[in-house]
Amino acid sequence: MNTALLEGKKPPHFDKHIIGNLLLDVASPAEVREEPMVIGVRNDDGEIYRLIGAATLNSFMNAVEELFDLGLVDELQDTEEPKDGCDAIFSEP
Repeated sequence: MNTALLEGKKPPHFDKHIIGNLLLDVASPAEVREEPMVIGVRNDDGEIYRLIGAATLNSFMNAVEELFDLGLVDELQDTEEPKDGCDAIFSEP
């Protein structure tokens, strides 16, 4: 899985746990958006600051499970529609 920090967005306190729990390769935001499935993560200001791209459904589901385990919630959980180019968007409850 690839990940990118979005320029000018402040990572929240839990970002180090995302990096610690998921095996992520650093890429550009454009490269991450090319992946078939994209996860956005919101910071304390409600801005998407990190993108995570998954090439397979299995990778996507593993990432989603890890983010849930960190206590984050997916605001797109009850919809099939992507939002802001993301298939899931996680934030603190």
